[in-house]
Amino acid sequence: RHDQLEAWKLASAVTNLIFLATAILAGVAALGAPWLVATVIAPGFTPQHQALTVDLMRVILISTLIFGISGIQMGILNAYQHFLLPAVAPIFYNLGIITGAVFLAPSLGIYGLAAGVVIGAALHLLVKIPGLIHFGMRYFPILGLSHAGVRQVLDLLGPRVLALGVVKVNLLVTTNLASRLDEGSISALNFGWLIMQLPETVFATAVATAVFPTLAELAARGQHDQLRMTMSGTLRAIVLLTVPAAVGLIVLGRPVIQLVFEGGRFGRASTDAVNLALQFYALGLVGHSTLEIVARTFYAQKDTRTPLIVAFMAMLGNIGLSVVLLNYLGHGGLALANSLAVTFEVGLLFWLLRRRLEGIRASRLPIMIRGDIIGLDEKASDRY
Repeated sequence: RHDQLEAWKLASAVTNLIFLATAILAGVAALGAPWLVATVIAPGFTPQHQALTVDLMRVILISTLIFGISGIQMGILNAYQHFLLPAVAPIFYNLGIITGAVFLAPSLGIYGLAAGVVIGAALHLLVKIPGLIHFGMRYFPILGLSHAGVRQVLDLLGPRVLALGVVKVNLLVTTNLASRLDEGSISALNFGWLIMQLPETVFATAVATAVFPTLAELAARGQHDQLRMTMSGTLRAIVLLTVPAAVGLIVLGRPVIQLVFEGGRFGRASTDAVNLALQFYALGLVGHSTLEIVARTFYAQKDTRTPLIVAFMAMLGNIGLSVVLLNYLGHGGLALANSLAVTFEVGLLFWLLRRRLEGIRASRLPIMIRGDIIGLDEKASDRY
């Protein structure tokens, strides 16, 4: 509503609250790290490896605290329809990790890598400061618990936090079960997941991040027809891009892994293990990618509860499938369980969304042409 002062008060209050909450939770996690590692995260590790995991976890928790602030910065810049610096920030994060690997690891060992993560998180935060200053950043040392905007944010935040917690539970379950398998199973899953996420990030996360402010604006204006058309056009574009990408990962996964990772101690057996995980993760690429848009369409309508309920159902399915498929496919079964669960999740959310928006009209989905989306008003189309 062009009330810049109130907007910056809201942003300051939310930043301060998130910082305090993250600091408290990070402190509790650091203190309870030995129990968490031994009981929840990696019970299958040797005591020596568990102790090392505890040390690394405590260092990396510092980056979690930094990201608590940096994430709010990204949201502020996106609200101004500014996406360049938030897009550049992950590059600086990776540069920090590379710095740790190249310059710190030779003297500090694996602790240098952990330090690199902290450095990268700091760069992730600092690179966005010029953009905030450009948009007239104002900071207020307030919590604003009585502020109407803060109350609305907290009301919407609760289910969203729980939904993200569900995602982390899935990861913890996967790590827990994989730690009981052959050595290297966790690494194979991590590498396979990272490769699968490359096309998801490029084709889905980037587009979803850019279109979300427009979805929210259309929902706030009550322009449901244009909201439906925008969501449909974005979904079609993502499906057209990710289906070939998924096929490519399945067919060309092995040579990609060999090109990127193979060498030194990463030999043929490592390639086979990563490829097994990648094959099954690739089956869920379309699901993970379309979920980025479908879930954000609910959020644009200020509904964070429905995605939470569906995510919880999918988590239960993932856990059950993981336990069963683990016995037949090893760590590949864990990847397949993830793909099946996310496909169910996005399918159910899409069905619910069709009922809410009175149909998606899939046969008349618009196509993105030269950066425009048919169905958007001129102003929204130009911004998107």
